[in-house]
Amino acid sequence: MKTLLLALTLVSSAGLASVIESDLCVYGGTSGGVAAAVQGARMGKSVVIAEPGKHLGGMTSGGLSAVDIGDPRSVGGIAREYFTKLAATVGVTLAWDKTFKGDGGGGPATGGAYAIEPHKAEQVFIDMAKEAGVKVHFGARLASVKKDGARITELVMENGDVFRAKVFMDTSYEGDLMAKAGVSYTLMREGNAKYGETLNGIHYTEKYIPRTNHLKPGPHGRVPGGQGVWDRDFPLDPYVVKGDPKSGLLPLINEGDPGKHGDPAPGVQAYCFRLCLTTNPANMIPITPPSDYDPKRYEIVARFIEACLAIGDDMDLRWFSKHDPLPNDKWDFNTATFGGNLPGASHAWPEASYTDREKIAKEHEDYHRGLLHFLATDPRVPEKVRKDMQRFGLPKDEFIDNGGWPHQIYVRETRRMISDLVMTEHHTFGRQAVPKSVGLGSYGTDVHEIRRIVKDGVVTREGKIASGRDGAPPYAVGYDAIVPKRSECENLFVTFALSSSHVAFASIRMEPVFMCSSQSAAAAAVIAMDANQAVQDVDYEALKAVLIQHKQVLTWPPQR
Repeated sequence: MKTLLLALTLVSSAGLASVIESDLCVYGGTSGGVAAAVQGARMGKSVVIAEPGKHLGGMTSGGLSAVDIGDPRSVGGIAREYFTKLAATVGVTLAWDKTFKGDGGGGPATGGAYAIEPHKAEQVFIDMAKEAGVKVHFGARLASVKKDGARITELVMENGDVFRAKVFMDTSYEGDLMAKAGVSYTLMREGNAKYGETLNGIHYTEKYIPRTNHLKPGPHGRVPGGQGVWDRDFPLDPYVVKGDPKSGLLPLINEGDPGKHGDPAPGVQAYCFRLCLTTNPANMIPITPPSDYDPKRYEIVARFIEACLAIGDDMDLRWFSKHDPLPNDKWDFNTATFGGNLPGASHAWPEASYTDREKIAKEHEDYHRGLLHFLATDPRVPEKVRKDMQRFGLPKDEFIDNGGWPHQIYVRETRRMISDLVMTEHHTFGRQAVPKSVGLGSYGTDVHEIRRIVKDGVVTREGKIASGRDGAPPYAVGYDAIVPKRSECENLFVTFALSSSHVAFASIRMEPVFMCSSQSAAAAAVIAMDANQAVQDVDYEALKAVLIQHKQVLTWPPQR
């Protein structure tokens, strides 16, 4: 009673604070957050989503229009339903029962679901939540978590709003609820010795592989054999005065010791914005540079151009921003060797306040705007690239409350829970199986650089890994990787910042996998609350039966 009276007396900028009660509270209106909420509501429970921002869908509606899926046959349930509905908005029928073959040039393994505009993606999420009767609360910035022993009793937001539920789910990219609930997590790249892995910790690709000049890129920017023209290393000089370490490092180069390959180290993958750009002048907002734009900031990009031209490369815009076509003269822009990624700037994000995260996001935006302006205007950029870049602008009909710029930064990695089961590369490469599948992963090991530092006198992208899985089939994500240790919390699921090593997370982190694991968690949450038991005690056979009924894919090959 004391807690209730306190909550009712708190006042926010919107007026008197509210107490919101439900059976299931989902923290984070990401793609998986919506999938979880819809599943819980379809099973007859009252469900609320508490979203810190102003939009639903996370990256899936925040610019990631070319969604990486891997093998479409590994995706089921609400994720498949969502992408099917999304593709139908442009008259596309997805072939979920077939392996996606790409375009012959190494295009994205998306099953065709990528050709969608972001505002349509968000609308499908909104419609699905509304149809299920899910209540969505925007602006819900988490301040604190109250517990009774090992059970969460309520979430208190910065504006004083209180959310109470029987079971809670953390579907935020950052794992904020998990952290404030006292659940163990890590921000370390564990190092190979920790779990007997081969790709964890500090990582270097030991050789430079210039592009083979005579090979032509396919429509998605890859040359035959899978080598990405947008992802190319050269031995670039990192110093202001070439060859003189005393002159200092160029901008965009991180300070620090290179370290030893395979050793544990801090640092998360580089973030970027996945841009939706248009070539339609009638729907275009010009891409303006930041007020403090200085072309000298992009000197390392100029040196990269110089190195490419020195070996005879016929450079185009894909060297800086891989881009895939969308309907209505729009394009999904990804990153490249020197593209939207800003290595090092993401490292503070996981533990930062909401206000500081806004500053970090703005730092990424200013860098990216400046880069695009540099590519469109600087005389050191080949004329072909400049003219190509000049064709693009921000669309007026996307992200209309943010001037055409995405509202969601690409949070590729943050906290990762440490639970009784830690997913490792042994699982993602098919060397070990996990019990109690809640969904399948099938994508390769995709780690964007952690640092852009100096090693052996040249610029080196430390931490970058782009690897397949040695032909391994899709693998299970285990139930015990999405629940905390019993002693830490008995009524919480963590499906984005789930329990995995750094390198395993690089495969698991795909949006469809998050949607599948979140849907499964919501079904387990219903079983747990009906039985009045801890989430760790949910009978898996009962859960499996429910998941199969709701068309989840749990085994490989899929059960028919």
